[in-house]
Amino acid sequence: MSDDQTTPAPPAVPAARRPDDELTGVVNRIRRAQGQLGGVLRMMDEGRELADVVSQLKAVTRALDKAAFAMLAGEFRRTASEGADGERLAELERVFLSLS
Repeated sequence: MSDDQTTPAPPAVPAARRPDDELTGVVNRIRRAQGQLGGVLRMMDEGRELADVVSQLKAVTRALDKAAFAMLAGEFRRTASEGADGERLAELERVFLSLS
């Protein structure tokens, strides 16, 4: 089969469908987490206490989790308002459960 005969499957939950304000909020959360992670690396370079570094890593993890939950919550709201089928809801549920 040649390359022009194959097409990749679209993502199951496209982030680009989100309203701009919702996407902006998620992107801002991720940028804050990125900054926190940079701080963790600096702490490690400085030889900071393990408990302090781990505490900051937990904060980064929580920030990223909140970003993922915010994305999913928006998609659930949109999907419910559009009267989505069971297959779409099942896919969202799989994504949601993968977060734990």
